Amino acid sequence: MKKKFTLTSKILLGLLFGFICGLILKSIPDSYIKDTVIIGGVFKVIGGGFTSAIKMMVVPLVFVSLVCGSSSMGDVKQLGRIGTKTIVFYLSTTALAIVIALFLGSVLKPGMGLDMSSVVTGEVSIGESKSIVDILVGIIPTNPIASFANGDMLQIIFFAMLTGVAMSIIGEKAEPVRKVFESANEICMKIVSIVMLAAPIGVFSLVAETFSTVGQDAILVLVKYLLVVLLGLFIHVTVVYSGLFKIFIKQKIMPFLKKFTKVAAITFSTSSSNASVPASMEILEELGVGKTTRSFTIPMGATINMDGTAIMQGVAALFIAQIYGIDLGMNQMITIVLTATLASIGTAGVPGVGIIMLSMVLTSVNLPLEGIGLIMGVERIIDMFRTTVNVMGDNICTLIVANSENDFDKEKYYSGEKEEVVA
Repeated sequence: MKKKFTLTSKILLGLLFGFICGLILKSIPDSYIKDTVIIGGVFKVIGGGFTSAIKMMVVPLVFVSLVCGSSSMGDVKQLGRIGTKTIVFYLSTTALAIVIALFLGSVLKPGMGLDMSSVVTGEVSIGESKSIVDILVGIIPTNPIASFANGDMLQIIFFAMLTGVAMSIIGEKAEPVRKVFESANEICMKIVSIVMLAAPIGVFSLVAETFSTVGQDAILVLVKYLLVVLLGLFIHVTVVYSGLFKIFIKQKIMPFLKKFTKVAAITFSTSSSNASVPASMEILEELGVGKTTRSFTIPMGATINMDGTAIMQGVAALFIAQIYGIDLGMNQMITIVLTATLASIGTAGVPGVGIIMLSMVLTSVNLPLEGIGLIMGVERIIDMFRTTVNVMGDNICTLIVANSENDFDKEKYYSGEKEEVVA
């Protein structure tokens, strides 16, 4: 039986062939066939069509998935303190992750050294400068329909979350509407999966167009982008997670890390938070976490905790701004933090969500979507690392919440080490 290529393999092949094709075209003298027919015609139509298809799904997918996610939070009301602590932890660490990413992107400037301002289609504007107060007030839409039409992501997110919370409070009476949104969510996810089938040829066209214009300069900045994202993930784990562990749990971290290697192996290989849920439940039981806490925090984390993804989005936003020569001010940085943090609720686990979420963040500050084609070349590598960080955050949150609720058996936490000593 012949082994079928996965979508990831096809995207990587598209990247490779696009890279080779672009360099070949770069070495060929300018001509009508090369510049107008191939680069300005075929590549522009296919690559532009792919990015337009991605952009097409941003608003409907974000809205319906957020409504579904926030409407299913009835458990938060039932579990009271555990639910509140869990959501505060997840949203706070996601915001911290984006701040770390923006700091690293601003200091290390991974996109510097590559000028793609001549490649972008259309005029790019980041809009008028607004005060922090105006940004916060502007989250509330005065006309939700206009927000949908204009693509005002923060307003769409606010309205979606408010709709979902209202449905959750109403309960059974809102069940027919909830089913409609769940069906709409399934439809949106299917459309995304259909669009992603075109990703290999779309990535090929975007990368070929890029390298035919800028040549080998794009290789170095792409490697720099990858390294900055990995550095951000490393800092988040060693500083934020480790720090919170020491402050709130006040136990040795090694017993947890030894157990977590089992979960990390599954997460790293599958790049799926959902696939790691059973393994996380198992190791947390072995570490002494009660069923009441872990049965809530782990599924919730698989849905709304996106620290690793947030780091990728923050670095990617600055990377794309830098390669297109666009300066992002403090107000745009705040918008990125708010957009990615609020959008983390209910959108994890959707096929192609990383690209859709990144598209949403770029749209919120009006950055060109063409840069996505370049980033998709290393997306699979980053995806394995960032998903593992997401799941580590789920597990550490569970331990912290369980400890605060006296649902944590410290003797059982160290039982594994004692067994090793006896052996």
